[in-house]
Amino acid sequence: MITRSTALIVGAGFGGIAMAVELQRRGIDDVVVLEKAADLGGVWRENTYPGAGCDVPSPLYSFSFTGATRWPRRYAGQPDILAYLRRVAREYGVTGRIRFGREVASAEFDETTARWLVRTTGGEEYETTAFIPAVGQLSRPAYPDIPGRDTFRGTAFHSAEWNHDCDLAGKRVAVIGTGASAIQFVPQIRPRAGHLTVFQRSAQYILPKRDHSYDRWYHAPLRTVPALQKLDRLGFWLYAEFAQACLSRWQAFTPVFSRQAAKHLRAQVADPWLREQLTPDYALGCKRVLFSNDYLPALTSPAVDLVTDDITAITPEGVRTADGTLHEADVIIYGTGFAAQDLLAPMTINGLGGRELAETWRDGARAHLGITVPGFPNMFLMYGPNTNLGGSSIVYMLESQARYIRDAVAMLRSRPGRYLDVRPEVEHAWDESVQRRLARSVWTRCRSWYRAAGGRVVSNWPGRTREYRTRTRRVHLADFRVGSASPHPSWPARTGAAD
Repeated sequence: MITRSTALIVGAGFGGIAMAVELQRRGIDDVVVLEKAADLGGVWRENTYPGAGCDVPSPLYSFSFTGATRWPRRYAGQPDILAYLRRVAREYGVTGRIRFGREVASAEFDETTARWLVRTTGGEEYETTAFIPAVGQLSRPAYPDIPGRDTFRGTAFHSAEWNHDCDLAGKRVAVIGTGASAIQFVPQIRPRAGHLTVFQRSAQYILPKRDHSYDRWYHAPLRTVPALQKLDRLGFWLYAEFAQACLSRWQAFTPVFSRQAAKHLRAQVADPWLREQLTPDYALGCKRVLFSNDYLPALTSPAVDLVTDDITAITPEGVRTADGTLHEADVIIYGTGFAAQDLLAPMTINGLGGRELAETWRDGARAHLGITVPGFPNMFLMYGPNTNLGGSSIVYMLESQARYIRDAVAMLRSRPGRYLDVRPEVEHAWDESVQRRLARSVWTRCRSWYRAAGGRVVSNWPGRTREYRTRTRRVHLADFRVGSASPHPSWPARTGAAD
């Protein structure tokens, strides 16, 4: 039996919830959300490692339509963010639309019906007008390609798949990777582990985390005067806009942040050798800037070793480095991030004429506004290519995308049997403009997860979030070719121009 809907959303994280709420606001209730897990939350459901939290201030890392006045801290932890998402989904009627335990295997566009046929790994089939993947860029853990990784005799796991049954007390723990996750869990596990060996490929820029708890004296006026919530959010947004602009355009200001990071390092690490190992050799912002008050002090502990030699192999006993040293370990924890370049994998997606999205994106993912791809009509991406941010809240971007997609879906619902296929020249012009601007940004100056293997920056947006909100304010039909499942009196079957 096939389930039919106007819109089908894949994923129930921030993006999927934002999209479902926006469709409901427009009166589009015929929506199905497919979630492969047994609960909603996306990355905030999956990342349960010790110390997991957000490095964007809570008032900004919230939906604008329902600002939380119960955040316990300026920088919320994973349990509080997950609780917030559950509450929003419940209060806005999204939870009842989610079908849990459904992992999408494939999606195929049928030109004869102008609809998508979506199949799950369990064999269920769904037919929908608008296919909306909202799986994000950071949903699939990435493991390093190290020889012998499967030979390790101890316990090994990724930070995004934390093994809570593994008791670290007294164990020799090897941590591979020093990104955003590692700097949060390393300080938390250091007191429990017998010895910690941290393998660092490159040093990170780390700034102080201006965190503090929110008490009732903070929340009371926000609840009493709703305008204060907006003002509080506005202050954080303006600062984030400045930081984002510094990374992409106003790079004359970045030395201010570099000096702050250097001062933070000097204040927390006294040993000159260790401080040198923790000093980045690339421009600030080229990789994700991190925020922590306890990671650097954790590395100064006598029970912690920082290793900067390249890893050459994993052995049954531990980790071998290029200098020939075998670092014995009982547990290996991979803090190696996510497969950010493999957007929408492992789903198989076929558009017009059976073309495969993976083949279309073989040189790197690209999409007009980060939302639509030529040859894949009525497919609208949430958190698609070049919509990630280096210095602001992705929630703001997701809301912009959700509003744009909502209007496109409303158009399609009012014109049954039609489809919208973004024009290749429109997508090409957009991509050229974005890549030209990115070439002047800091993100092209080193290797990072922002870039594909060929060097193309496929993750980040080169401007400020306000500009993106303006560009996605409305759907321009002239950007699309309008197709029809069958001839209609008012619309030809395939027109060369938009309605």
